[in-house]
Amino acid sequence: MKSVRPIVMAAALMMAGCASSGASQGEKSQTGWWNSLSCSWFAAAPWNWFGSSLQVTEQGVGKLDGSTPMTADAISAGLKDKYKLRKGMRSEKGNVVSFFQGIEDGNVRVEVNGNATVNRIEIADPAVCMSEGKKIGTPFRELYNKAFGACQKGTGNNSDGVECKAPGSQHISYLFSGEWHGPDGLLPADETLKKWTISKIIWRK
Repeated sequence: MKSVRPIVMAAALMMAGCASSGASQGEKSQTGWWNSLSCSWFAAAPWNWFGSSLQVTEQGVGKLDGSTPMTADAISAGLKDKYKLRKGMRSEKGNVVSFFQGIEDGNVRVEVNGNATVNRIEIADPAVCMSEGKKIGTPFRELYNKAFGACQKGTGNNSDGVECKAPGSQHISYLFSGEWHGPDGLLPADETLKKWTISKIIWRK
């Protein structure tokens, strides 16, 4: 136990210093810094070094990437056995595709799509974030000034949302959801979108 104390004490000091820094920044700008910070700390904290936290990167989600076989064992291992898996099939654009859903507390937290290998992963788990801290619940206004050039209407199961390419990414996009009563098929106005938040993080091969 003696060897553990220095690590715990160091972590506590680092978190205290980080909280102080965040507080001083918060006086200058109300940009929701706490969400991103807490997401980063969740992955960096010593008690999660050997835990089951997942992160979205350009390469994939957790240990899942475009070369991962579409098998239950491979999907579960790639997601660090974090979820209970169930398999299904559906038709998309005239093609039959298979998928796995990761279930936690009765909710679908992740969906993995592909044929022989993984080609798309949709994350709806608030505990999963990107390396820079963006996660479920991050507001549109923190990432974009306007939808033009970055966003389009969601399709398929995501048709109620707006999908936007993650800045600087070739593989990641965000699905934003919120309240709107406009015509189907049209993008909400930018002022409306600023109130919307990320409901899914989508990775594509």
